[in-house]
Order: sequence, then C-alpha cells, then structure tokens
Amino acid sequence: MEIIDTHTHIYLEEFDADRRQTIRAARESGIVAALLPNVDASTIGPLLQLCDAEPDFAFPMMGLHPTSVGGTYTKELKVVESALARRRYCGIGEIGIDLYWDKSHLKAQKIVFEEQLQWSIDLHLPVAIHTRNAFAEVFDSIHKIGASRLRGVFHCFDGTQDDLDEILQLDGFKIGVNGILTFKKSHLPEIIGRAPVGTLLLETDAPYLAPFPHRGKRNEPLFLWETAKKLASILGIGLENVAEHTKKNTLELFDVQVNN
Repeated sequence: MEIIDTHTHIYLEEFDADRRQTIRAARESGIVAALLPNVDASTIGPLLQLCDAEPDFAFPMMGLHPTSVGGTYTKELKVVESALARRRYCGIGEIGIDLYWDKSHLKAQKIVFEEQLQWSIDLHLPVAIHTRNAFAEVFDSIHKIGASRLRGVFHCFDGTQDDLDEILQLDGFKIGVNGILTFKKSHLPEIIGRAPVGTLLLETDAPYLAPFPHRGKRNEPLFLWETAKKLASILGIGLENVAEHTKKNTLELFDVQVNN
C-alpha cells in the first residue's frame, strides 16, 4: 500500500537531528511522497534545500502563512513571490486566514490571502488553505476572487457540518484530514464520515498534531498510517481502499511525479 503525506513541515528545525532517518522510515512504510508547504521568508531556504536533497520524495509549495502576516507583510509577500518565480512548485501554500490567535491583522490577512489566490489562478496551481476560526472569511475571499477558477485543499479540516457542506459545493476543492481525526474528543469522525471518499486527502502537518497513540509527541510522516487506519474505520472500508483513493485524489489535485 502507498499513501502520500499532503502537508508536512519536515524541513523545520524539529527534524534537524534525524531528518534522513525520518524520511527513510516513512518511505519504508509505504509513504511515497511528502508535499511541503512554506511558512514565510525564513523557511524558504530549508524547504528548498530539503526538496533538492530528496527530489523524488519531497515536493515544495510556496506561500505566506496567515500567522506570519503582520506589519511587514508587503515585504514578506514580495520575498515569497520572488521565490515562486524561480522554480517549479506543486502548489501555493500554506495560505489562508487565522483568527484564533489574533484578530487584529484580519484586513492584512485577507489582502495577502486574496493576492495568493490570484497567483494560483495565474499559475494554474492548487492552493493549500489554512483556516482557523475563519471559515466565513475564507469562503468570502474565495468567492470574491473566483471560486470557479480555484482548486485546492482545506488543510487540517476541523470545521462543522455546514463548513463541510459549503466546501463540497466548491468544485475542485478537497479536504485534508490529519491526526485530529484520531483524538478521543474530536467531533470530526461523524462529519468526515459523511464526506465522499473522492474528496479526502491524508496529511500529518508534522511536527504538529501527532495522532493517537502518539499524541503529545513530535509528529512525523510515518504516523500518517494511524490517521489512515482511523479514516478506514470511519468510512467502513479497508485500509487498502483508503490508500488507493487518497493517493488518487492527491495526484488529481497536485502535479507531482511519484515513483511506483
């Protein structure tokens, strides 16, 4: 069986001591690719260095994360845009709106998000969307820029049934599920159980959000199998079917070359 980690930050310093071993363990388990979204100007170097070192496994996205949007967002956005022009990427990300930590930068976050949505249209690339306490604002921006011209994934989906229903009305958008699905008090199993299997992608968001039974530890791509097993249980299908469908869904959305 083969699966793809569609959202992981294994280029961050949390993996500096054992990055090669982490990737080897993932590959030996059947994880054939990892998609790496950027955070901000400071992470571009480590991100691209890893993708150059593991070109048949690690595939880069480029974007400015909403929690990195502050008073200097214009400068940050120019750095990201410059990097975007220098090489091939599989997506624009990680982008979006985050009102969980701070609502004071909402206006700037919307400007940055909508600019990057436009990049995705111009470059014909999918987007990896981060939304936290901001589904209404994200949907508003998507419709403003042009929902019919956009495609991508709602990374780390943790919304309501209404949020899911609205995403399903957007042609070209999929839902990223990760370790949150395995948490004992999570509301997600009931909601994700109603999602068409053709809309679902697997992700870790490593080093964050490790699934049960690894919760509280540093997350890593190898742990993606725990989320896959939980998803299989929720959907009432075999693990092989989950692997087959989520891999197919990923390759439909992201232009990456996976060695079989």
